[in-house]
Amino acid sequence: MARPVWSGTLTFGLVTLPVSLVTATESHTIRFRQLERGTSDRVRNKRVNERTGKEVPYDKIVKGYDTGDDEYVIVEPDELDEIAPGRSQSIDVDRFVDLEEIDPIYFDTTYFVQPKEKAYSKVYGLLHDALEEVGRAGIATFTMRQKEYLVAVHAEGGVIVMHTLHWADEVRDPHRTLDNLPSGSKESPKELQMATQLIEAMTAEWNPGDYRDRTQERVRELVKAKRAGETVEKGEPAPESTKVVDLMSALQASVDEAQKGRKTGATKKSTRGATRRTGGRKTASRTGGGKASAAKKKASTADDLGRLTKAELYERATEANIPRRSSMNRQELQRAVARASGARRRRRAS
Repeated sequence: MARPVWSGTLTFGLVTLPVSLVTATESHTIRFRQLERGTSDRVRNKRVNERTGKEVPYDKIVKGYDTGDDEYVIVEPDELDEIAPGRSQSIDVDRFVDLEEIDPIYFDTTYFVQPKEKAYSKVYGLLHDALEEVGRAGIATFTMRQKEYLVAVHAEGGVIVMHTLHWADEVRDPHRTLDNLPSGSKESPKELQMATQLIEAMTAEWNPGDYRDRTQERVRELVKAKRAGETVEKGEPAPESTKVVDLMSALQASVDEAQKGRKTGATKKSTRGATRRTGGRKTASRTGGGKASAAKKKASTADDLGRLTKAELYERATEANIPRRSSMNRQELQRAVARASGARRRRRAS
C-alpha cells in the first residue's frame, strides 16, 4: 500500500473529517546512478559551505531570502509553520463549483483522499455520495510542506479525489507569452474544411490504456541489450515540418489514411461482434428470428446514440431523469440512456 503524504482534516460547513492523502500517480521513469566514467565509482552530491569547502549537516541548514548585495533574511523552518497556525492540518472547503468550469490549465497534482480511520468511513461515504450526486467539486486551501495550495475536491471512481490547482497569477496569458501566434484567419475555406474533416476522421473515445511510454520501453531495451553485449536500433528521425505549399496534399493524404484505418477497425470490430453473437457460426439460426430482430433494433439504437455528442446525451439523460448524470462521462451517459430507452420500450410493449 502507498504511504500517505499528508494527514489532517477535510472540513466543509460544520462537518470535519480526518483524512490522509495518497499520491494518485506513480512515475515509471528509469533512474540512473551517477558514476565516474572509466571507474564505475558512485558520484554523490554533498551540501558544502562554499566559503570553507566543508560539508554541512542537514540540521545546520536554514533558509535565506536574497535581498540583493549578498544580504539574506534568515528564516527558520519552525517560523514558516508558526505563521500558518491551524491551517497546515486542515483542508477548508469554502464553496462548491461545477468541475467542468475549471480550465484544465489550472490542474497540477492529483491525490486520493481516504478516511484516516475506519471509524470515519460513514462520514467519508456520505461526502463522496453527495459530491457524486451533484457532480460538483469543493474548492479549498491547505498547507503542506510549508506551502499553501488551492485544491479541488470531488468524487471520482468510487473515491474522493483532490487536485492541487495553480493560483490565478501563476497561469500565463498566452497572447502575452507567445510570439508567433497568427494575427488573423489566413486559411482558405477548403483548407479549413479539410482540416475539420481530418479531425472528425481521427475522433475516437478516450482510452488511456491505448497509450504507453515508448521512450521508457526503449531505455529498458537499451539496458537489456548492453547487458547482453548487443546493440539496439536507433530511433526514427523526427518528421519534417509541413510546407505551406504542401498543406492541402498533406491534409488530403491524412484524411484518406484516417478513414481507411477507421473502416478497417470497424470491419474487424463488426466481425468480432458477429462471431460472438453467433458463437462462431457463419449462418444465422432460422428459429431465432425474434431474438435477431430485437438484437438488430438494440444495435441500431446503440449506433444512433453513438453519433450523439456528450451534450446531446446529457439532454437525453435529463429528459429521462437519470440520477447522477452530471458526474457521468460520455460512455456512461450513452449506456444509461440506452438502458432508459430499453425500459420505456418494454413498458410500452407490456
